[in-house]
Amino acid sequence: MHKRTCVLLTLVAAFVSLSALGGVAQEAAKELKIGKLPVSKILFLGNSITLHGPATKIGWEGNWGMAASAQEKDFVHLLTAKIAKESGGQPEIKIKNIADFERQPGTYDVPAGLKEELALRPNLVVIAIGENVAALSTDEAKATFKRAFTGLLQELKKSGSPTILVRSSFWANPAKDEILQSVCQEAGGIFVDNRKLGSDEANYARAERKWEHAGVAAHPGDKGMQAIADAIWLELQKQATRE
Repeated sequence: MHKRTCVLLTLVAAFVSLSALGGVAQEAAKELKIGKLPVSKILFLGNSITLHGPATKIGWEGNWGMAASAQEKDFVHLLTAKIAKESGGQPEIKIKNIADFERQPGTYDVPAGLKEELALRPNLVVIAIGENVAALSTDEAKATFKRAFTGLLQELKKSGSPTILVRSSFWANPAKDEILQSVCQEAGGIFVDNRKLGSDEANYARAERKWEHAGVAAHPGDKGMQAIADAIWLELQKQATRE
């Protein structure tokens, strides 16, 4: 083959290869949206209802939201599946159990404790906490939790200005839920009222199968997880319409 022809073919091949790579990069950078609401990167912050690793002492073998029967049945993955279907792509997600924040709100170091999660710069943050917060029986306890939760949302807002969604506790508690709602609204977030879910026995894992450990049994089962996901999804759709 003529040398000049070989050079031309090589250049053409290189051009085609670069074009293909450009197409892949463009596809990878595609922004996922529901309406006008960006959902390419989602951060879930919660407690055992959101994520709990294996704990054989209490009869829990999963590594997902306790006590869903499978990973795809917990509210995180049910909601992610809805978002993926509606947006036409699979969002990048991070899931973090922040029960330590619930138990020690006054001393939890948010920037250090959520370093990797904040680095994601999420478009959407779903917060599902409250169940492990100690009883807010004094004004001081209420003020401490409110101050800590306000600081958490402020830190999250610095990381890519995400849409922040906060759901009330599965085990409803007026003092905790009122603070979650007021701080969420003050931060411009979306509050999801789940308070009625815990009053329906059918939403508990103990209604679906026998658990030896009462704590595991008191978590939402598949029906409860579906109800949480549906409630969050409904509010996301409303927000996407308003955007």
